[in-house]
Amino acid sequence: MHIRNTFFFLILFLATAAKLHAQQAPIFTHHSNTAAYVNPGFAGISEGILLNGIIRQQWAGFKDSEGNKVTPETYLITGDLPIKILRGGVSAAIVQDQLGFENNIGVQLGYSYHLELGGSILGLGGAFNFVNRTVDFSKHDPIEPDDPILPKSEESAMLVDFNLGVYWSVLEQYYVGFSVTSLLKSKSKNLVDASTSSSSFVGDRTFYLVAGYQFSIPTLPTLEFFPSMSIMSNIASTQYNLTAKIQHNKKVWGGVNYRYQESIGLMVGFNIKDIHIGYAYDINTLGLGIPGSHEIFVSYCFKLDLDKTPRIYSNPRYL
Repeated sequence: MHIRNTFFFLILFLATAAKLHAQQAPIFTHHSNTAAYVNPGFAGISEGILLNGIIRQQWAGFKDSEGNKVTPETYLITGDLPIKILRGGVSAAIVQDQLGFENNIGVQLGYSYHLELGGSILGLGGAFNFVNRTVDFSKHDPIEPDDPILPKSEESAMLVDFNLGVYWSVLEQYYVGFSVTSLLKSKSKNLVDASTSSSSFVGDRTFYLVAGYQFSIPTLPTLEFFPSMSIMSNIASTQYNLTAKIQHNKKVWGGVNYRYQESIGLMVGFNIKDIHIGYAYDINTLGLGIPGSHEIFVSYCFKLDLDKTPRIYSNPRYL
């Protein structure tokens, strides 16, 4: 238990104790369902109203030495749809990310311009990124509680930033996307007015490279395979996700996600018409007695009649 607490508070310290600190962007095992959140170029490419919701509970049941629940939790809702008159699509995302005594609520509003390239679509997008970040410093237990530099109450600030992304989708075959969030790395006001330090909130500029592929084997017509990958980096640290899924009769599916030097995720799910439901359990590979993580997602795509040549979408981002 002592090792677990030490590990958690080390992470908490790195996240909130620096003079200029940035909360690392949340990581999801169902990363192929977060395209509208991490890449504004994706908006509207599905040619329907696509809604996604994800709930992630990191290190389930984790408590500090005083019995306080400090399990990191993330809630994400995204939506996007094409708008023909705009020659592209729009997207929106709401995310709440809680880590110990820190709480971040973000809202994104994006637009993507579409270029049709033969049998593929290239989306070029941008999004405004609004984040309200709050830390309750009164719950911290510093070594020197009377230090005038340290905040002693709940502090919050609003950050406004911008995201950019490009997303290329070859229908029924593969997709590739590259994006950057919190591009400007916005800085908030000082948290302590009387302090001579530069303690403040800073946006976490993060780069994403995603790709996915769909294929089937002629001798196994009821099975479809969906390998995908996601690389995210804020330069200081980089996360690699490699995922392999297999779907049977377009109704049930399972898979494995490997997060480099962190966890192995076991994934299962099923489809009911245009509704997709999935669950993942991440087995921690770091040791130190850290518990596993739970993640649930729900997706719904309502196809729209856009007076175009009929297209069938069966992509990893819907699984």
